Amino acid sequence: MSHILASHDFQPGDVPAALEFLKRTRSELRTLRMVRVWRDRLEAIDVNGDALEIRGLGWPNAEIVPVLDNLNTAYKPERIHDPIEDDFKEFKTGRRYAWAADRVM
Repeated sequence: MSHILASHDFQPGDVPAALEFLKRTRSELRTLRMVRVWRDRLEAIDVNGDALEIRGLGWPNAEIVPVLDNLNTAYKPERIHDPIEDDFKEFKTGRRYAWAADRVM
């Protein structure tokens, strides 16, 4: 069980406010380890088990994509909205852009 340090209530259509919340509160966490996404909320969890929570935004919402991208989540955008039987979807964080991936030799 993670320890929630801060929460944000997401309003539909207000992705900039969610991104601003993440920007303001991100310094309260250590290195992010994973993101858990329920139907109605998202938790960003660090290596110590501390977390930030966004309530009202889950995997069925189209607006989840920019938030997951902001958290450097490793996921497939085309499959994020696929229904599941589990309680939540769990993704690792730390996705990076590979060095020289755009170079043509």
